[in-house]
Amino acid sequence: MKSRKRVVILGLPPVDALDVIGPAEVFAYANRLSAAKSEPYSVELVCASADIYVESETGIGLRAHRTLAQERQSGKPIDTLIVATGFAALGHLDASAIAWIRKRARTIRRVCSICVGSFVLAEAGLLDGRRATTHWRMARQLADTYPLVQVDPLPIWVKDGNIYTSAGISAGIDLALSLVGEDLGDQAALEVAKNLVLFLRRPGGQAQFSVSLKSQQVSSSSLGALCLWISENLESDLTVERLADHMSMSVRTLIRTFQRELGTTPAKYVEDVRLEAVSRALEFGGQSLEDIARRCGYNSVDVLRKAFTRRVGLSPKDYVQRFSANSDFS
Repeated sequence: MKSRKRVVILGLPPVDALDVIGPAEVFAYANRLSAAKSEPYSVELVCASADIYVESETGIGLRAHRTLAQERQSGKPIDTLIVATGFAALGHLDASAIAWIRKRARTIRRVCSICVGSFVLAEAGLLDGRRATTHWRMARQLADTYPLVQVDPLPIWVKDGNIYTSAGISAGIDLALSLVGEDLGDQAALEVAKNLVLFLRRPGGQAQFSVSLKSQQVSSSSLGALCLWISENLESDLTVERLADHMSMSVRTLIRTFQRELGTTPAKYVEDVRLEAVSRALEFGGQSLEDIARRCGYNSVDVLRKAFTRRVGLSPKDYVQRFSANSDFS
């Protein structure tokens, strides 16, 4: 029992129920699938309100193991703290819970937040000077409210030191799988993902939503058509000059249009779409890296490797081994 890592999920109600249940299920499955004599994790839900009943935004209540007041008295060590709350809690966060987090974090190996739980960590000062993420809808508010936080709205989760922040709902499961991978190895995390019937275990560098999905929200039908054309012609030479010719506009006008509609440059958009296509191809398997490079518009495998590693933080081979069901890639 002494070797079990104590994972405490602290709920500041009303919570998003999935932000609590999702990570808890990951650790529970890690326990069930463990080949060791003792389970690797002890998972406990602590409620930051007066009683053990955790209100959720769905109206479905959760029953915690103890209140925060009882947790304070217990003095039990915490290996990993996961903070969860909901959108409705923002603006009136529990000051006593934040004070406890600020003090207790000094003795905890990993401190994590799910979705808008990042606001709790930021209020406690734990994100000052650190890179962090949150649900994409709340990224601007997090940055405006806490200017010392380096908010990155794109990744599904971010690790900075021993502080982990994640995006919304399903991203909490991805983060929990990563924590299991750190503790028990990537194969164990992959087995948990399979048992949860997840398509793959997503890395933190993956975007919260696809580039193609974002492009469908543009107000300009002509730009939307260009974005579709780009995705269908990735093997072509997609320079900004060629894109401008395709749109029958100047390079300067095209750049302004991309900045206004998508908040990026044409070159950056093309790179994002290409890397997203590379990721999908690696996940599905069945293609050589040479074929993927050619079909996604890279001049060589070496150029693809460098671009992919720079963006994702893993080589294509490591990405396949960690996050794809098909690990026979070479």
